[in-house]
Amino acid sequence: MDEPRITVYGSATEITIAANAAGLRDLAERLHGLAEPDLRDGYHEHLEGGINLEEGSISLILARDETL
Repeated sequence: MDEPRITVYGSATEITIAANAAGLRDLAERLHGLAEPDLRDGYHEHLEGGINLEEGSISLILARDETL
């Protein structure tokens, strides 16, 4: 299987998250984890360029917010 590759880029009015198939599965697993019933409101994950995202990506925060 390929390594997950995810990049995030955008402007003031539009954000794009682009990924290979492994990267899309990784994001889906992260989002599924945030939806687990035992997690509390406010739980979040930080994804950073050069760490879990491709170099040059803008940072991405996935957050659970029960007020929405």
